[in-house]
Amino acid sequence: MIKILRSKLHGIRVTSCDLNYHGSVTLDPEICAAAGIIPLEFVYIWNKNTGVRLSTYVLTGPKGSCCCVLNGAAARTCEPGDVLIITAFEYVNTQEEILQHAPKVLMFDSQNQITSTLSYIVELEDGLPMVRIRK
Repeated sequence: MIKILRSKLHGIRVTSCDLNYHGSVTLDPEICAAAGIIPLEFVYIWNKNTGVRLSTYVLTGPKGSCCCVLNGAAARTCEPGDVLIITAFEYVNTQEEILQHAPKVLMFDSQNQITSTLSYIVELEDGLPMVRIRK
């Protein structure tokens, strides 16, 4: 099995932190739907401000809130306004299957509004897999 990127929230900002919550990251369900991330899915989070990397699962918050709340122990890894990269992955059986995938990448402004959507496309060039960005 090969673990590959399925979706990415690039530049989403922390809106709040809740140390006394059950743990996880709470995201706007509209953002999740746009990226193809589902509730309870395991995700990796990278904090661009601090370099901290963590993993947790997704809960959904209020629709249209543009929220990105780090909960429980994860709340200690960030502050409101920190810029994050949140990624979800999937498994494929062969390298050839990667050619059939187009991970969705969402880019955000400072208010967590989606500013653009792009995909990473793997194409063969002279027999070698090369990543291309498609807008």
